[in-house]
Amino acid sequence: MRQAETARKTNETNISLTLEIDGEGKADIQTDVPFMTHMLDLFTKHGHFNLTVDAKGDTDVDDHHTTEDIGIVLGQMFKEALGDKKGIKRYGSSFVPMDETLAQVVVDLSNRPHLEMRAAFPSQKVGTFDTELVHEFLWKFALEARINLHVIVHYGTNTHHMIEAIFKAMARALDEATTIDPRVKGIPSTKGML
Repeated sequence: MRQAETARKTNETNISLTLEIDGEGKADIQTDVPFMTHMLDLFTKHGHFNLTVDAKGDTDVDDHHTTEDIGIVLGQMFKEALGDKKGIKRYGSSFVPMDETLAQVVVDLSNRPHLEMRAAFPSQKVGTFDTELVHEFLWKFALEARINLHVIVHYGTNTHHMIEAIFKAMARALDEATTIDPRVKGIPSTKGML
């Protein structure tokens, strides 16, 4: 079973997280950042993962540390749960529309972390959430999961819709990339390792 769990406590945040890659879309997300709670909930649903997150942080300062640290811990657990990556498809991509918005996410579970993001959010905030934290979360997730992550919002005018479409597309792309393909024998790389 491809799953991992951890607890991470710093002077800024306290996070417990359990991830099951081959799940049913079951989420139990409790964070001090309501918008991230919403994004993680739909990420779980659309990726068919099972995810439990309990995250508390110094949100009296701002949402940065909590959002960043959730990305770090989720990335670490994603990498751990994938194990040796034998038999996976490795690559995944998804287009997701949300009303006027169209987002595209492409991933390679390559062990070469990179984030390429093309998204111009028209608003700096969604509610109280700073939209610049989306990049921070995605970069930390990609870095710790050691994946190549490309995010493109082709168009859109509503910042909430744009971010939501990104998280849904990322979930669907990761679901595809982590799928076990019976045609893949061993590691999906000519190098013999990822």
